[in-house]
Amino acid sequence: MTTPIIKPQWQRMTAEADGLGESPFWHPAENRLYWLDIPGQRLRRMSVSDDLSCGQVPDTWSLDEEPGCFAPAVHGGWVIALRSGVYRAKSWGGALQKLAAAPYDVSRLRFNDGKCDPAGNFWIGSMYEPRDQAAAVLYALQADGQLATKAKDATVANGLAWSPDSKTIYWSDTGAHCIRAWDYDPDTQAMSRERVFAQFPQKPKDWAYGTASAQAYSGRPDGAAVDAQGNYYSAMYEGQRLAKFAPDGRCLAWIETPVQCPTMPCFGGADLRTLFITTSSHGRSAEELQALPHSGCIFAMRVDTPGQAVSFFKN
Repeated sequence: MTTPIIKPQWQRMTAEADGLGESPFWHPAENRLYWLDIPGQRLRRMSVSDDLSCGQVPDTWSLDEEPGCFAPAVHGGWVIALRSGVYRAKSWGGALQKLAAAPYDVSRLRFNDGKCDPAGNFWIGSMYEPRDQAAAVLYALQADGQLATKAKDATVANGLAWSPDSKTIYWSDTGAHCIRAWDYDPDTQAMSRERVFAQFPQKPKDWAYGTASAQAYSGRPDGAAVDAQGNYYSAMYEGQRLAKFAPDGRCLAWIETPVQCPTMPCFGGADLRTLFITTSSHGRSAEELQALPHSGCIFAMRVDTPGQAVSFFKN
C-alpha cells in the first residue's frame, strides 16, 4: 500500500533564519513558542497570534556554547542542556546554575535532542561529532544530580518522545536511519522490550540537492512529537517531509515541508492543534538555499488531532 503524501499549507512564522533550529516547545501559560539555534548558540522565544501571522520578532538569549535542548520548569525558568552540562535558569538571560556536568569528552561529544518525561524528569541524548562510531547515549537526570544511562549505541541521539499513556518511549539514531521503541515504566524509568519502530533506507552516496537520488531519498529521522492519539511525527532531515506513524508502526502519511531539512516538530496553540517545525540552513548548498530561501525558519500548520502539552521540569 502506497503511503499517502500530504501537501499542506505551511505558514512561515519567522523572518530571520536560524542555523539549526531545534527543541521547540509551546509554553501554555505564556502563549509563546520556544526553540533554540544550536550553531547560533542562542535560545529563542516568540509570541504567536491565533492567525499564525508572520513577522513576529523573537526574543533571543545568546549563550557561550551550543545548546542541545531545553524545557520549561514547574517553578519558573528552564532546564537547559549545553555542551558542558545541564543547567537551571530562573530568568531569561539570567544566571545559569549547573545541575550536572557533561559525562563525556566535550571535544568530541555534545548534548543534542531531549525533553522532560511526563513525570517531569529531564532526559537528554548526546551526539558523537566524528560520527565514526555509535558513541551517543541517552541520559536521564536523577534527583541526586547524576545522569543515568538509559540507552546507548547511537551516533546522533534524536526523536525522544513518549506515548500518551507513558507506556512507550521512542528514541532515534539519525545516522542509522532508525527509530527504536521500548516499553516504559513511568514510576521506575525502566525500559524493556527494545524493538525497531521504523527503519529507513540509507542516504544515497551520490545525494545532491535537486538530483533524482535526492528526490528518491525519504530522509533520516530527527526530532519528533506525539499527538493525543499516539501518532508519532518524525522530522525527516534532508527528506523535505515529516513521517507520521501510527502507534503500531504503520506509516500513515508523508507530510511535505517547505524546506529540505525539517529538524523537529511540536504541537502548540491554545488548542494544541498547531503543528510547528524548526528547520535548518546550516551547511546547506548555495543551490539549495537559493531554491529554498526560508530554510532555517519556523513554520506552522493547523492539524485536526491535537498534540500533547509540553512536560515541565519538576525541580
